[in-house]
Amino acid sequence: MKILITGGAGFIGSHVVRLFATKYPNYQIYNLDALTYAGNLENLKDLESLNNYTFIKGDITNEDFIKQIFKKYKFEAIIHLAAESHVDRSITDPLAFAKTNILGTMILLNAFKNLWKDNWNDKLFYHISTDEVYGTLGTDGLFKESTPYAPNSPYSASKASSDHFVRAYGETYNLPYVISNCSNNYGPNQFPEKLIPLFINNIINNKVLPVYGDGNYTRDWLYVKDHAIAIDLIFHKGKNAETYNIGGFNEWKNLDLVKLLCDVMDEKLDRKLGSSQELITFIKDRPGHDLRYAIDASKINNNLGWSPSVTFEQGLLKTVDWYLENSEWLQNVTSGNYQSYYDKMYLQN
Repeated sequence: MKILITGGAGFIGSHVVRLFATKYPNYQIYNLDALTYAGNLENLKDLESLNNYTFIKGDITNEDFIKQIFKKYKFEAIIHLAAESHVDRSITDPLAFAKTNILGTMILLNAFKNLWKDNWNDKLFYHISTDEVYGTLGTDGLFKESTPYAPNSPYSASKASSDHFVRAYGETYNLPYVISNCSNNYGPNQFPEKLIPLFINNIINNKVLPVYGDGNYTRDWLYVKDHAIAIDLIFHKGKNAETYNIGGFNEWKNLDLVKLLCDVMDEKLDRKLGSSQELITFIKDRPGHDLRYAIDASKINNNLGWSPSVTFEQGLLKTVDWYLENSEWLQNVTSGNYQSYYDKMYLQN
């Protein structure tokens, strides 16, 4: 099987690429990534010698390029992760999110449809989405697959739109698809604009830890390797035209999470307990900030037998250890040096 994984040099994508390329040696895995600021080929250095792994540099919004690679490689399945995903960035540049997340998804759908036409046997378009499309919850309740969409940020609105287009292509053209909506991911290789790696890096360097509002915003946290395992299960066993919510069963208020992270870092860095908490600084809230996300993952648990392998505390320890053991990776990312890796490894000849 020839599988195209978009955004495979990114945080979640790199874990999915590694899992599929190593677990399924008979699959041909093609990693398409534009290598924007969050795409990092250093995440996949260990795969470069594999015969079943190919990296393709390109942008999903370039329609001519997408047509060319679909014609050349004849992908039989797509796992679509490429997306602009940072809410703060979507507030300052919403059009970039519309272009990548909506138009880019449509270009992929069109290319897949035109390549196979009605020959859909053993084909699949797997679209990875977010729990943010559902909007916000109050103090109780959970997001179910049937929860109406109510996005509140340009990011979540663009992902909601792309979800709708995937379903529309399924209904209109019989294109086989599955969608999964996940909660906040954390773990190794995450670009330090997101909360956990940002704060790990700031604590290491004794910088302030900026917490929005009063810190009572609540999120469900999913360890990225557990997410990759769930994607594997849905890809192989999920039912056509179904949606699966993937959550970590780990609800944490932001402030409680940050305090726990501070205490873990104090212990790991052999600092006085409580010293990192002194770096916490409350800042002005961002516009349209959703109060609470929480996923009901009972469908994937009951139907496919998936459940998280770690608690949040266990996953956080694994994550902190990884960043401390990979200080060179973190330095390369924060300095921007990682962006030269493609030129060095792929263009040197």
